[in-house]
Amino acid sequence: MALNFANNNSLSAITTKPSGLSGGIINLISTQTASSSSTISFTSGIDSTYDEYVFKFYNIHAQTAYASFSFQANASGGSGFNETITSTFFEAKHNENDSEAVLRYKSDDDQAQGTAYQKISLSFGTDNDASCSGTLQLFNPASTVFVKHFISTVQNYRDSNQSQISYVAGYINTTSAIDEISFKFSSGNIDSGVIKLYGVS
Repeated sequence: MALNFANNNSLSAITTKPSGLSGGIINLISTQTASSSSTISFTSGIDSTYDEYVFKFYNIHAQTAYASFSFQANASGGSGFNETITSTFFEAKHNENDSEAVLRYKSDDDQAQGTAYQKISLSFGTDNDASCSGTLQLFNPASTVFVKHFISTVQNYRDSNQSQISYVAGYINTTSAIDEISFKFSSGNIDSGVIKLYGVS
């Protein structure tokens, strides 16, 4: 097996990568900015070009207190954002005053063959400085053989005085290609924030 080396003395001096290296490049596809938006939907750019797509959330601010941030999908040619999902959900949280520190599974927030929007972050604070940031990874959405796996990690400023991180994973239980993803809160609008869609090559 041949090994490929960069013939440079430091990382800053590397101008090209060895021809045998590939993959791991993240490519920006599109950006959407919320402004009192009921939903943010990505209806193009998800196809067979990449085996992994990553949504990155930047300072998503809720209009309504205690709302949950969530997503759903459409299969190719589908509508309504109501695909069947089976998922898991657990969280860690810690109060500013150190009164509560919790790590737990959230059985009320997972789905077992459900068609609702899947929660990926809970109980938002609506203070001016409150928001969430994180990621949603979607694997091989163009496959017509396998179900579509996803993993989400979101850090949230919860209930105006608490740090919460939510870990959600599961699969969209369809062998049809998934080509649309929608985000919304369980109540109220997405007051502000940015969501970027990347493809991983």
